[in-house]
Amino acid sequence: MLHIKGLTYRIGGRLLLEDATAAIPEGHKVGIVGRNGVGKSTLFKLILGELPVEAGSITLPRHARIGTVAQEAPGGSESLIDTVLAGDTELSMLLAEAETAEDPNRIAEVQIRLADIDAHSARARAATILSGLGFTEERQAGPCSALSGGWRMRVALAAALFAKPDVLLLDEPTNYLDLEGTIWLKSFIRDYPHTIVLISHDRDLLNEAVGYILHLERGKIFLYQGNYDSFERQRRDRQALTQKLRKKQEDQRKHMMAFVDRFRYKASKARQAQSRLKALSKLEPIAELVEDRVAPFFFPNPEKAIAPPLVKWEKASVGYATDQPVLKNITLRLDPDDRIALLGSNGNGKSTFAKLLCGKLKTMAGSMTVPARLTSGYFAQHQLDEISPEQTPYSYFCSLMPDEPEAKRRARLGAYGFGSSLADSRCDTLSGGEKARLLFALAAFHAPHVLILDEPTNHLDVDSREALIMAINDYEGAVILISHDRHIIETCADALWLVKDGTVTPFDGDMDDYTRLVLDTARENRRAERHAGKQLTENPRPAPKPSSTALQKTIEKLDRRMEDLRGKIETLDQALADPTLYGEEPRKAADFTRLRAKLASELEEAENEWLSTQID
Repeated sequence: MLHIKGLTYRIGGRLLLEDATAAIPEGHKVGIVGRNGVGKSTLFKLILGELPVEAGSITLPRHARIGTVAQEAPGGSESLIDTVLAGDTELSMLLAEAETAEDPNRIAEVQIRLADIDAHSARARAATILSGLGFTEERQAGPCSALSGGWRMRVALAAALFAKPDVLLLDEPTNYLDLEGTIWLKSFIRDYPHTIVLISHDRDLLNEAVGYILHLERGKIFLYQGNYDSFERQRRDRQALTQKLRKKQEDQRKHMMAFVDRFRYKASKARQAQSRLKALSKLEPIAELVEDRVAPFFFPNPEKAIAPPLVKWEKASVGYATDQPVLKNITLRLDPDDRIALLGSNGNGKSTFAKLLCGKLKTMAGSMTVPARLTSGYFAQHQLDEISPEQTPYSYFCSLMPDEPEAKRRARLGAYGFGSSLADSRCDTLSGGEKARLLFALAAFHAPHVLILDEPTNHLDVDSREALIMAINDYEGAVILISHDRHIIETCADALWLVKDGTVTPFDGDMDDYTRLVLDTARENRRAERHAGKQLTENPRPAPKPSSTALQKTIEKLDRRMEDLRGKIETLDQALADPTLYGEEPRKAADFTRLRAKLASELEEAENEWLSTQID
């Protein structure tokens, strides 16, 4: 489906890709991995044609449709459902043409194509995708302009999924999703009928939703069959083999050079010595493996322990507006060694609960008992936008350590992965991962008793996430974790609390149980919606008798509908009356016959509805 051959690309003089080659099979799901900055997003731009290829080629089958998430989030007055429907440009164009086409053959072709792409179920399919990404039926009917930036990006993602292109490119699709949305997306990707290539650092997504891994490393790309865990095993084996071959080649080189040094000046062996020299010149050196070092994370342990419980809630309520609690009747306790992951859809109140714990919000009712010397460290993704662009990591630490010598400040920064050059870089030049590191350092600087981490893995690559997991597990204080990354939840959390229905309660189960609950709930909601629609059709509620004006409008609308259907049927009848059609284009004749039967059925329904209005 997608062929990359001899691809080379430089950006700002820096070589990102060099003679990179890979072939992605049709219909497969491929995850692209690699350290931040190696060129993953650049590769996407090259595939999409947004950047010119310096050398090599990228080819797709003729007429293959390629799609991705729009970079600019939708923010107009259009409803969410209409915005998603517009994501399928072919559907939009066909529907528009169906209203204006006059040529009988073209009208028939448009109607057949609409039937082929299931145009009649388009709105239901769009609603299903929006529902899976966390939008209620009420919000689907609302305008995009009423949403925040993160929710608008979900609409953009829904539009890309709905369009169902032959090749779908997704760049970190889970960054704007909660855990529930991520679980649904994983299921969607597995069932997607075409090719998907996605950039992700979510280990669980890469393990459960893809069958190939494309690894970018030092300008090259390597395609591995299997999920992420399989890729890691294959890569380790490959590295071990490379080291073994390199040692074997070095031994061979030394042996040949010893022969040359010994016999190059001896007449009887000179020819053999020369042949060894030629062989040595042809030996392609096997590159030495250079391990990419991942800077560690560091969370200092609390200096003085506090007796349990650290925090105790008794029927507590919290919110932002008076008499409008977001959460209520919270009765829980947090102990010094607890590792808690908060579950629940975005908007249920997870961040509100985190702000209550770290003192940014106060209880509106009930009680929250906290020791006077309890300290907390709070990390949240929105804080990345609050970092002062002109400051440097070193200047931040100067304000935190005003009386300490420079060497001590820089040593502390080094523990968080900020070397001398990075420590003096302006914050507006730092990458997302580097800014996240600075926020971790600031949140944990005073060795808090509780760490509250709200979506800590965004902007971190897979290896950096593993380093973060190690730091969390080495930390001896309590941890409250909010994340869409199942891997970090399973490796760091000892207990799960569910934020749902306006309260927080312990969840009795593990992540497998919660995944089943989320998917079962989504299926039940879809089934209930379909059943409600069917019941409404079969047993409509008694409605008040419409006014004569409203009734007249309904009749006029039905008249126009029947006239349109009769016109389409007449056009098809004219085409079907041509005897040459059956001999020259039998497939088209069959399609026209099918479409005529469908339109005739719709006409009968419209006529019955028209008759019922006359009786009323």
